Amino acid sequence: MIRKSLKECPECGSSDIFRNTDKGETLCRTCGLVIEDRMVDFSQEWRDFQDDSGPSKRRSGAPTSHTQFDQGLGTEIGSTSDFYKLGSDKDRDKFFRLRKWNIRISTAIERNLKVALAELKRVSSFLKLPKSVEEEAARIYRLAVQKGLVRGRSMESVVAGALYAACRRHEVPRTLDEMGEASGIEKKEIGRTYRFVTRELGISIKPSNPADYIPRFASALKLSAETQSRSVEILEMAREVELTSGRGPTGIAAAALYVSSLLHGEKRTQREVADVAGVTEVTIRNRYKELIKRLNLTKQVEKTKKK
Repeated sequence: MIRKSLKECPECGSSDIFRNTDKGETLCRTCGLVIEDRMVDFSQEWRDFQDDSGPSKRRSGAPTSHTQFDQGLGTEIGSTSDFYKLGSDKDRDKFFRLRKWNIRISTAIERNLKVALAELKRVSSFLKLPKSVEEEAARIYRLAVQKGLVRGRSMESVVAGALYAACRRHEVPRTLDEMGEASGIEKKEIGRTYRFVTRELGISIKPSNPADYIPRFASALKLSAETQSRSVEILEMAREVELTSGRGPTGIAAAALYVSSLLHGEKRTQREVADVAGVTEVTIRNRYKELIKRLNLTKQVEKTKKK
């Protein structure tokens, strides 16, 4: 139960109430009664951006993160410690040696994580992935290392596979081609590693939704919001007639966007759409023909083409 703020002292009835936030106490200045103690401080944490020269007001450290090899829980001897300023040369040399050994990483897993997580951050930055995806990918890679799944495989391919799995789990659409371009690994190798890691770790991945790719493709092609909304409707209609099953999500999404652009008079060539989606013109053409035939859009498309 949360106590309401007091306006009067329950002992003497005085309204001269003082709240000492440093000690967590509420007391009456008239009679000295301690009305409440051990108060919880709900204010924000103090932060400072100064060096070690001044007193720090911080009461807690940085939050833990899977993107650091020690999850942000490690400590080290500071370079501006008073031990370096005071004492003899022998003591100073001793603490220099202690700091050197403190910085060194002892286990093979920690050494692997330090290198791999740096590569993970680089690829994530290249693909402009959100922090949540980066955290999830680091967690998946850490589990893979602890289970010995990295042994016999290149570190870069496992990092790319973990990132691809994290993107799929958080519904952040990225293709294997984009992942391969960012990591420098062939997409077949990334796909193979991704399937192996998810199977061994028991990670369930839902099938990709073609509609997730529409905003990125529409933005790259500079299409209007109406065209984008219509393409999502076309995909929904295609899903109802089971036209999306068994087909690549990027290809069907690009074809739906191509059909929508024709219907709204914002004509884009199949080559332009294929380059943005990372598929071939043949794929766009085949999916386009299937969509207009099964959804009865042939007459509408032909009518807008003549304009």
